[in-house]
Amino acid sequence: MHDSEPDTIPLKTKPEEFCEFLEKIGIKAEAKEIATDEVEKADYYSGYFTKTPIMVTNKGCVELKNGNIDLVQIIQKG
Repeated sequence: MHDSEPDTIPLKTKPEEFCEFLEKIGIKAEAKEIATDEVEKADYYSGYFTKTPIMVTNKGCVELKNGNIDLVQIIQKG
C-alpha cells in the first residue's frame, strides 16, 4: 500500500451502499436495520410456480425520501 491510502477498509451493508449510490444521483435515502420492517417478515416468492428451490436472503431495506416510492427491499435469490 502507498502512504496516501488508508490502512482500514470501512465495512458497509448493502443498504448503505445503495444509499451512497442514490445520493450520487440526487436521491435522498436512508438505510434501515435488517428485519425491522413489516415488509421483511412476509414470504418473497411462491414455491408453486417455479422449478428452482426457494432460497432467498434478506439484505435489508432502503427508505426513500421525497418520492413516490417509500421503501425498497433488497433480497438475494440463489
